[in-house]
Amino acid sequence: MGARVNDVSFPSWNEGSPPTIYDVARVAGVSSSTVSRAFARPGRVSHETAQKIFAAAIELGYRSKPMNGAGQPGGTRTSMIALVIADIRNPVYAEMVRGAEAAAAEAGYTMLLAHTQESDRRERQALERAMSTVDGIVLSSSRMSDSAIRMMAKQKPTIVMNRAVADVASVVTDNARGIRRAAEHLGEHGHETITYLAGPEASWADGMRWRSLREAALELELNVRRTAPAQPTVRGGEDVAAEWLQHRTSAVIAYNDQMAIGFIRALQQQGFSVPEDVSVVGFDNSYGADLITPALTTVAAPLYALGTTAVNNLLAFAAGAKSQSGQPVVLPTRLVVRNSTARRAKR
Repeated sequence: MGARVNDVSFPSWNEGSPPTIYDVARVAGVSSSTVSRAFARPGRVSHETAQKIFAAAIELGYRSKPMNGAGQPGGTRTSMIALVIADIRNPVYAEMVRGAEAAAAEAGYTMLLAHTQESDRRERQALERAMSTVDGIVLSSSRMSDSAIRMMAKQKPTIVMNRAVADVASVVTDNARGIRRAAEHLGEHGHETITYLAGPEASWADGMRWRSLREAALELELNVRRTAPAQPTVRGGEDVAAEWLQHRTSAVIAYNDQMAIGFIRALQQQGFSVPEDVSVVGFDNSYGADLITPALTTVAAPLYALGTTAVNNLLAFAAGAKSQSGQPVVLPTRLVVRNSTARRAKR
């Protein structure tokens, strides 16, 4: 079995075919990205490591050649990748961008950032303009259809964050486990009915979190209800608070932290108290979750690791690596308990 980078495997070399960077990486005991840097930018690799790589290349008879822009004959390598995000104001994207940029810089790439304002039309337009100038594309929380994303992936190496698309590489958080832990936490505190504050209608993650909550509620013998879809923003959380007031429950799980924060603010303005009147759980553990009053209990997603994993795998795919399973790379979540949840008050 070949060496591995995340969920990517290096194909084994057979002596009838020319050696690749993966064969050099295996013999030298380093990653394929390190081999690539050694040939493209020797100054970014230590002298000792470079010597091991060059010795392995000589041993195997490997000859370095430029990588084309999209794995297509005649393409031009630009050393740029595009990262598309839905809402630059949402702090959940800040850590993803930091992780992605760090991984891109480590590999000698520049990252082009596109902001689509939660619009699938803007997303398509941005990608059409960027297509000829980048070597690969990272889509974060894409609002495009599955078919549009698959068509994109046929033209350029593409990886999707926060969403699973058949036949396209993706990196996601463990939504099911995260929501399950949130439901267990609320159930253990005596809450019998939970309202889910729904996010955007076109969001894959929203669908997964709602489905996971229903499945967990069935096993834990809890009741759940769902609000109408809303924008994943503080304003969106404020808007759905009015719906909760019409159908009050002792606990709420929000699509993300921003909605949870907006929901808490709206209720406090109405004279309600959190967690005395309602316990609130967010999702992401993004910046600001621990700064509000009360500090927000939330499902922590590995946001920085999402960015680094997506870029590292994208560059590996662009260089010819294959996904081992065809399934999304799933990163773990954990519940961070703060002051916005408490035992259900007896009425």
